[in-house]
Amino acid sequence: MAAAESLLKSGEVSAMIRQGFISSPTSSAAGARLSPKFSSPSSSPPSLSTAAAAAAMHPSPPSSSLPSPKASTLFEMISQEDLSRRVPPPPPSSSEQKRRRLEERISKVLSTEGTRWGPADVELSVSSSDGFRFSMAVHRRVLASRSRFFAEKLEGIVGTLGSPVVVEICECDDVEVYVEAVAMMYCRDLRLSGKEVGMVLGLLKVSMDIMFDAGVRACLDYLEVVPWSEDEEEKVVSVLSQLQLHELPNGILQRVSVEPSTSSSADTIFFRVLAGVLQAKDEKARREMKALLSGLLREGKDQSKNYGHKIDVSRETLYHFCKKCLNSLHMCLSEAANADEGRRDRGTIMAEIAREADNIQWLVEILINKRMCDEFVTLWADETELASCHSKIPCMYRYEISRITAQLCIAIGKGHLLVSKDARISLLRTWLEALYEDFGWMKRACRIFDKKMVEDGLCQTILTLPMAQQQTILLRWFDCFLNKGDDCPNMQRAFEVWWRRAFVRQYAGNQDLSGLQIAV
Repeated sequence: MAAAESLLKSGEVSAMIRQGFISSPTSSAAGARLSPKFSSPSSSPPSLSTAAAAAAMHPSPPSSSLPSPKASTLFEMISQEDLSRRVPPPPPSSSEQKRRRLEERISKVLSTEGTRWGPADVELSVSSSDGFRFSMAVHRRVLASRSRFFAEKLEGIVGTLGSPVVVEICECDDVEVYVEAVAMMYCRDLRLSGKEVGMVLGLLKVSMDIMFDAGVRACLDYLEVVPWSEDEEEKVVSVLSQLQLHELPNGILQRVSVEPSTSSSADTIFFRVLAGVLQAKDEKARREMKALLSGLLREGKDQSKNYGHKIDVSRETLYHFCKKCLNSLHMCLSEAANADEGRRDRGTIMAEIAREADNIQWLVEILINKRMCDEFVTLWADETELASCHSKIPCMYRYEISRITAQLCIAIGKGHLLVSKDARISLLRTWLEALYEDFGWMKRACRIFDKKMVEDGLCQTILTLPMAQQQTILLRWFDCFLNKGDDCPNMQRAFEVWWRRAFVRQYAGNQDLSGLQIAV
């Protein structure tokens, strides 16, 4: 059995069968019909087929002891051998793969550039904190001529005859980058085309550490030319700030740094882009730029410490455009309410009304995000003349205006907009009836309309008012809802809260509740 397993491991069994020296196990069960093709008559041992025949002629008597384990057949042995050959070897570990890459890189450089320097006389070993170590045979003259760090460290050190000087660099951040920096010392052409920005930043830090001036220049030249992604831009600015280079060639950071701006010059830019969006002629481009600017103006509250103070659009600029849009909206509504045969086409006027209302909604969104919208609530609540004109125009043309009121109530209900009690009361007194009238059209005609969000905003806003105002508003809503149904906002939750406050919990203390009872 041991001899058979030895044959199996050596691979000779399957080779002998393939060459015909041993019969195949798939042949007759009685024994071998094939004899060896080549055999020595005097000295060759009996073949496996001959031994099987002898065993069949003289069977051994049965043993009374326990049966021995069944021996593997020749076919099973060969199958196991073939299977073991088919199983692929395990993949190399990550550290082994890294080692192979580094060996290939150094071998390639030394085979092309290292031959002119003669035999290597320095064994440079580089290790990282995770235990990975890589050694390479390099040339002292290359290290000393390219790196002031190595020139200083190797000065005065003489190796024994026939033995290289051993240099160890420990605790490297990245062994692969360090080895690449050593390989760069051999290159006559230091252009880094094809390298990733992250690798070049690593090479720049190593080149600075070992005072490899040509490597530093090559890295900076590369970074000035190659495009950066936004993530890479963050890394480039961070690394260059840490290295504190006295002079950056070719103005490497000019693509991201600007001259110190004053608020007046920045406001000029903000004014221009906001005016461009509000007056744009192409509707699709206008929508895209609105979305873009909204996102940009929301950014930047928590900026990296590498950047200076963020200059934002001023409150004055935003309210300048708000008042301008309100004036335009007022003119359009007045013209639409008094339209006759001699004036402009009514459809054109209505399109302008929708556009100005949409502009105001966009500006209000920016003001809410910047916590600057308190003044606008007062402006909007004071537009009693505008609300009067609003009631004279069909709902299909004016419903966009009521979305401004809904937008403000949502912000107040969520706590994003903090305004005085008087401002809240005035807002609802001026515009709530118009919102009731336009609610059905808002549901049907608006592309994006969250009915529940509007209703929740109204409920929360109303419930912040004193009980007397809650009573007046909610009893008026009660009548409106019974008459209009789904075309009126559903504010049952606010009605329930008000009812419990008035008649169940009675937190009013000694206050007279007779007015509430009469109203009910």
